[in-house]
Amino acid sequence: VEKMAANESMMTDPEMCKYRSPLTSRYASEEMAYNFSDMKKFTTWRKLWLWLAKAQKTLGLDITDEQIQEMEVNLNNIDFEQAAVEEKRRRHDVMAHVHTFAICCPNAAPIIHLGATSCYVGDNTDLIVMRDAFDLLMPKLARCIQRLSLFAEQYRSQPCLGFTHYQPAQLTTVGKRACLWIQDLCMDLRNMDRGRNELRFRGVKGTTGTQASFLELFEGNHDKVELLDRMVMELAGFKKTYLVTGQTYSRKVDYEVLQVLSGLGASVHKICTDIRLLANMKELEEPFEKDQIGSSAMPYKRNPMRSERCCSLARHLMILCMDPLQTAAVQWFERTLDDSANRRICLPEAFLTADILLSTLQNVCEGLVVYPKVIERHIRQELPFMASENVIMAMVKAGANRQECHEQIRVLSHQAGAVVKQEGGDNDLIQRIRSTAYFAPVHDKLDHLLDPKTFVGRAPEQVEKFLEDEVKPLLKPFSQQMSEISSLEL
Repeated sequence: VEKMAANESMMTDPEMCKYRSPLTSRYASEEMAYNFSDMKKFTTWRKLWLWLAKAQKTLGLDITDEQIQEMEVNLNNIDFEQAAVEEKRRRHDVMAHVHTFAICCPNAAPIIHLGATSCYVGDNTDLIVMRDAFDLLMPKLARCIQRLSLFAEQYRSQPCLGFTHYQPAQLTTVGKRACLWIQDLCMDLRNMDRGRNELRFRGVKGTTGTQASFLELFEGNHDKVELLDRMVMELAGFKKTYLVTGQTYSRKVDYEVLQVLSGLGASVHKICTDIRLLANMKELEEPFEKDQIGSSAMPYKRNPMRSERCCSLARHLMILCMDPLQTAAVQWFERTLDDSANRRICLPEAFLTADILLSTLQNVCEGLVVYPKVIERHIRQELPFMASENVIMAMVKAGANRQECHEQIRVLSHQAGAVVKQEGGDNDLIQRIRSTAYFAPVHDKLDHLLDPKTFVGRAPEQVEKFLEDEVKPLLKPFSQQMSEISSLEL
């Protein structure tokens, strides 16, 4: 058996012989996958070493232009095989890359990582990567909102059954229901914007956050240490640093970031669950490709697979915020290393999963199909019961006694209900009202009393006001990023 397995392995792509995360191998966008790649991570480490050296030189340390230039031209010149050898030897990932960088920058070797601790590159890189990941996600979320806004505008006046407790309730409109989805996504966009802008730079803080090593380098000059921190922060593109840290920035920051993404997961799960339920009712469908197969056994099926995928991944995203929450709770004093392995998994997975959700949701929103005739049939099945109060009011206006009319409607409603529930027939309450002489005063008004558009209240006006007053201003900063269409590899 082992020999057969070995032979099969020789004939197979080596990548197919080990586990690959479906987040990157199947679903995630190239840009988000790159953002969490080793190349992005380790080139950012090198940029941080370069920025530190530049600031130290500016503030008077003995660092030459040649050393700076040597570091600059080798930012992307990473020998990953050499780094692996160094890490195996030293059992320390940061020092492995310090030595690997030093090999291609022999002149700059003495000043690489000068005064810094591992978390200078590790934590600051994580903050840069998360900031950049938010920058990738927000336009995608904005496009989902914009696509759903177009849908809501188009169907703002299309009556449909509302549901409470998953039981038929007062009518709403297809567009108004979409606005409920949009409202949740708008909250997520605001939360993302706030989360992104509240991220700070860990900065240049030293081993336990006291900046002692840098104070030593600058011979007790506190002003230069503060200026060093500020200069590196600005080179990294941040506006603030965390003024106090231990060895790491507070791990509650990771929780706040993933809490935002978990909230997005909840929104997407709710939207796609609604779509799945409406697909079962045949009122609404997500896009379905010409040659797409819904079931290997049942050729007629049109499964809402995109929405199902979103729900599946959203569940994963929603629980990921528990990792940093527990990590933050168990960090002893200035830092313990039991955060590291967990963060390597949960932070990338959260952003990669959010990226996939938004790409898929955008694709769904760009191809939603509404079936008005099916919606109208469902309304006809329920509207007679909902209209009974309107019939009573019309009879009272015509001179009838309200209590007598209520009893007449009650008897006819129970008879019609029995036809629906016991015989499987259609709701015939209106026919019974038409054939009952007592209701003759309103027979000619029944068509108007049963017009579905008179049951949706201000739903169309609410849609227009919501889109104009809340959604459009929120999307304005993304106006140049709306044209991209989401295409999926199913």
